[in-house]
Amino acid sequence: MSANATARRTASPAADRRLLTGSFAALGLVTAVWGARLPAVQDAAQIGTGQLGLVLLGAAAGAVAGLKLGGRLADTHGPSRLLVGPAIALGLALALLGQCRTLPTLLLGATLFGLANGLLDIAVNASAVNCERAYRRRIMASLHASYSLGGFCGAVLAATTTWMPYDVQFAIVGLVTTVAACAAVPSVRRAWYLDEALDQSEAADRTSASSSPVAVWLLGALAAAVLLGEGASADWAAVHLASLDASQATAAAAYALYSAAMATGRLCGDRLINRFGAPAVVRVGAGLAAAGLGAGLIVGTAPAALLGWMALGLGLSTAFPCMITAAGREGPRAVSTVAAAGYLGKLAGPAAIGAIASPTSLPAALALPVVLAAAVALASYRALESR
Repeated sequence: MSANATARRTASPAADRRLLTGSFAALGLVTAVWGARLPAVQDAAQIGTGQLGLVLLGAAAGAVAGLKLGGRLADTHGPSRLLVGPAIALGLALALLGQCRTLPTLLLGATLFGLANGLLDIAVNASAVNCERAYRRRIMASLHASYSLGGFCGAVLAATTTWMPYDVQFAIVGLVTTVAACAAVPSVRRAWYLDEALDQSEAADRTSASSSPVAVWLLGALAAAVLLGEGASADWAAVHLASLDASQATAAAAYALYSAAMATGRLCGDRLINRFGAPAVVRVGAGLAAAGLGAGLIVGTAPAALLGWMALGLGLSTAFPCMITAAGREGPRAVSTVAAAGYLGKLAGPAAIGAIASPTSLPAALALPVVLAAAVALASYRALESR
């Protein structure tokens, strides 16, 4: 065994977990600031709901490209190599979006933002799978909780600083993100567990393990449904509240409440799953998400809408981490498939909602995450019961 391998065996994964916690939180914060200030961006550019959906489609297209490119780079060089560069690019892209005042420039800025987002998403989730393996116990939900806490902080920041022009806010948050990414370089270089390093026996077991393509694709479909709800909350919750004549501060608070509820569920998630099992926890949570947001849309008032978004966050909090863990038992290719399908739903879903809202209405379009959450409640037990 080499000296590096020996050092890796004796090193604690705690430092790597702290690095990942910060990376997840930064990703959530930047995404939340962008999503919470979308009404201001829309007003400044004087674009309608359908055109805003087109901008979000550009972000989705950039993110899909980032996911594909990031997957290849992570396989070749290790996911930890993607933790710094894409984080810097994400901060710069947010600052650039603050300067965009026309539909074409918003499309360009959103595409670059999505590209950086996709690269960083692949990096943190692939690294999290490897770090969880080093811990030999569930930590995925708590890592995703840091993303939700970051989203909560970003949404609170946006809600409490609506007096600040959004372009100034985007520039400040982008600069802080860039500086933080540069400061993390030494920690990334010292990381031991973020890149997969299997023993020969482990690699042989992984190679000989048989996986079920149907089970993997079912997990991927459910992950896409779950993360579509997350994408809808990030990009449409504030717009939904604004359409109900809520103030800018109240509209921005919608995603903050969603993120707080999701973070609470994820912080408790590992203990709940250990006690009741992943199938039961995910099924009950998805049912709560569908019922809560559906009721909020039917009532059609700002307080009901806020409660609906909170129910969606709490109900879906443990679903995606459970699906990533379940896919991990089938091997790294299954994890990649499920994660890619999930984030495709997250990124393409908001654009789909915009497309549906254009000829109908936003509340009608937001029935999509309600229906999909109900589908997750019905199908997740079968997908997770043997995993």
